[in-house]
Amino acid sequence: MTKIAFYGSSLLSSYWNGAATYYRGLIRQLARLGYEVTFYEPNVYERQKHRDIVPPSWCRVVVYDGTYEALKEVAAEAANADVVVKASGVGFEDEALLDHVLAAARPDALKIYWDVDAPATLAELREQPDHPLRRQLRKIDLVLTYGGGDPVVYGYRGFGARECVPIYNALDPDTHHPVRSENRFACDLAFLGNRLPDREARVDEFFFAAAFKLPQQAFLLGGSGWMDKPMSGNVRYIGHVSTRDHNALNVTPKAVLNISRASMAENGFSPATRVFEAAGAGACLITDAWAGIDLFLKEDEEVLVARDGQDVADILAGLDPSKAKEIGQRGRERILRDHTYAHRAAEVDSIITRYVRPPRVEAAE
Repeated sequence: MTKIAFYGSSLLSSYWNGAATYYRGLIRQLARLGYEVTFYEPNVYERQKHRDIVPPSWCRVVVYDGTYEALKEVAAEAANADVVVKASGVGFEDEALLDHVLAAARPDALKIYWDVDAPATLAELREQPDHPLRRQLRKIDLVLTYGGGDPVVYGYRGFGARECVPIYNALDPDTHHPVRSENRFACDLAFLGNRLPDREARVDEFFFAAAFKLPQQAFLLGGSGWMDKPMSGNVRYIGHVSTRDHNALNVTPKAVLNISRASMAENGFSPATRVFEAAGAGACLITDAWAGIDLFLKEDEEVLVARDGQDVADILAGLDPSKAKEIGQRGRERILRDHTYAHRAAEVDSIITRYVRPPRVEAAE
């Protein structure tokens, strides 16, 4: 059995941790393919106080203190793995963690840097000639990314990566699926996302501006950090929403809005987990425009695409519940057919197999 040591932000908590469902979907499917995965996450940002799930049967989870000594102890366990994964954005001493993990890994182990925010990372690399990752890439066998398409692949290769492969977000149909609607999430348009520096201006444009233009319609805002944000009276803020409530939040509103972070919108080919979660639940999804959306959902049939806040307002004003339901159903069918984590895990398995379990060559008789 191939053993994977995976160092990431958190598998157990989605609190200030948008990658949680991505990790869960992929690792669960990798376990079904026979991998033995241990996930190491630091106890920082109060994530352990806001757990969404209990430690699962399909992955061993090690929570370590946010101290340098604890970091070194868990990094040393990389020596026991056939595949060593260090994700970006762990949240505590990322550069030191990568150094220690690479130092501890066996020479024959596959060493992966898994970037869950590749456009932003590449921007940092371009701006900082002395960025530690430039040096660390020489010791890494493979870069996997949350998405990003060719711009990210060529970007990483330009900085010396031996190989870079996007592994896109997807749907875990066992976790995100249609459920009964709940009155607490009733509205015309819902947006769920944490308040982040490179997203806020786009939320102002696509969500708050649209709400201002449609005073007779009800808007729902979920996510952390928005409590002191000025907003119109038709916007109801509900704070952090546990992943256990995402299905109800997605199926109840007439439509659900996705707003990409600025770097991902500019790069393109970077669908957020929310795209697949909402579509998987059968929500009528309105998304901001970005290059590559057609690779995942067909515009006007499986998803509605807005170029700005006025587009959001116009779409919502002309959207009746029956049309919204039809779009949501078609989107769900497409995601189930082409974009589940079983699809993504099969991609990862084929990549790992090339490195860790190369095909046997039979001797000629």
